[in-house]
Amino acid sequence: MKTFFGLLICLHALIPAPLLAQDKPNIVLIFVDDLGYGDLGCYGNEVIKTPHIDKLAADGQRWTNFYASGNYCVPSRKGLMSGRHPGLLEKETLVKDREALLPAMLKRQGYATAILGKWHLAGYPKDFTTSPMHPLECGFDSHFGTPGSNDAPGPPKQTREAFDNATSSTWKIPLIRGREVFEDPADQSLFTKRYTEEAVDWIGKKKDEPFFLYLAHNMPHVPIFPSEKFAGKSEGGTFGDVVEEIDWSVGQVMKALTDKGLEKNTLVIFTSDNGPWTVFAPHGGTAGPLRGEKSTTWEGGSRVPAIFHWPGKIETGVVDGIGANLDLYTTFANLSGAKKEELPADKPGWMSKDLTPTLLEKKPSPRSQWFYQNGIYRSGNYKVHTLTSHPTNPDTRKKRPATKHDPPLLFDLNADIGEQKNIAAENPEIVSRLLREMNRVKGGK
Repeated sequence: MKTFFGLLICLHALIPAPLLAQDKPNIVLIFVDDLGYGDLGCYGNEVIKTPHIDKLAADGQRWTNFYASGNYCVPSRKGLMSGRHPGLLEKETLVKDREALLPAMLKRQGYATAILGKWHLAGYPKDFTTSPMHPLECGFDSHFGTPGSNDAPGPPKQTREAFDNATSSTWKIPLIRGREVFEDPADQSLFTKRYTEEAVDWIGKKKDEPFFLYLAHNMPHVPIFPSEKFAGKSEGGTFGDVVEEIDWSVGQVMKALTDKGLEKNTLVIFTSDNGPWTVFAPHGGTAGPLRGEKSTTWEGGSRVPAIFHWPGKIETGVVDGIGANLDLYTTFANLSGAKKEELPADKPGWMSKDLTPTLLEKKPSPRSQWFYQNGIYRSGNYKVHTLTSHPTNPDTRKKRPATKHDPPLLFDLNADIGEQKNIAAENPEIVSRLLREMNRVKGGK
């Protein structure tokens, strides 16, 4: 009999146990709007002061080839929340797959979930509070923020002049708590401060259970509004004021985690939804050494800052491998204990990869290719363009037609990060290979 029970104990030991609550890390995802690759000190900015974010990078992992899922707001968030590439969703919308979205997946793993800030996956319905794509219908327990960007609704003509003379009364954005309108129009200069105070309070309330906090700042998307405490303080002008207030916010969140004894069991990610809206300078940021900006297919459109911080767990340093915000889905699923069969891997556009081996063991990134959108593709260091898109005219807001390239353009991003030297003529075999690879991705193979 003793032998029998001993055998049962041995067999039980071989069965993987589910992650206990204390084994599951808290996850704080700080997602900012229109922050460029060159807008932070740790990415080379010498004017805007970002000491808290720089410390996050110094104590964690700073990625140099990390991509948003799209080069503007909505597709980037679609990829983030679904793990699926927005350019490969075919005719599907996410409304019928709400239970497969990131917050719903984490909620099933026992996480408390909250969103503070911009959502932008429900469009601009007449009544956002009843939308089937409201955050509370998509897996979040708590919500405080705006339906979408802080420029909609706005003046009839959203030109540079309108941003130059912006006030909260000319850009009437509702601030909503759950299903109730909190303030309309909202005082946009208080967005960052209010979200930060809410984040600190929520962390304190949820300190005894695993939690997912999605802190999705409206700033520094134009129109930009710093609070009174930060207005006029940065050497980088009003844009710098706004970014430095976001840096303050990061410091407050990290202090809250430390004060509650949660820092060592919390994965914190800081990244941006797309590149900077530089055409609206001085209200827009910079992509630094990258060519292009928001809405373009150059690197500046979708290559963004990405910092991962988890003391004692993250292998610190700089990662030059490729990653994307849609990879956070599988990464969070793995860390939360979700089973492989729980992932929506059978859905069109699914391409999320698990970054934990790179984060925790500093192994090479599992991603070596990136599909930007139809016509633009990267494999290793090489990137092929069959077209390039452009931002709208800042004075008239008219769309500019994309430029088609036949033959395609080819750049070596390792040697030419600014995409200045087209090397297609000397490397026709590389162009052909990348086009074949891109067509396989588009075909779902």
